Amino acid sequence: MKSIAALQAAVTAAAPFDAEPSDAELDAIETEMPLILADVALLDAQIMTIGRTPTELDQRRIRRARRRVLAARRELANRSAVVSLSAGVA
Repeated sequence: MKSIAALQAAVTAAAPFDAEPSDAELDAIETEMPLILADVALLDAQIMTIGRTPTELDQRRIRRARRRVLAARRELANRSAVVSLSAGVA
């Protein structure tokens, strides 16, 4: 049987890994943060109803959370469309 340990060490040693996110990645996260938070709120609302029949209050909470997710997605899409249009003009 052929050992691959030496091959793995060569592959991992050649690829430097920077554990810190770049400035561009941090900017992207900051831009998407409203959508991330809206998704978390929707998941929280859905998790609360696991294992039981949702009440009217639960259903309203889920509907509001879905609307927040859709609004955040729309805002993010509109913002990226404006950026791409302004980049295309320059």
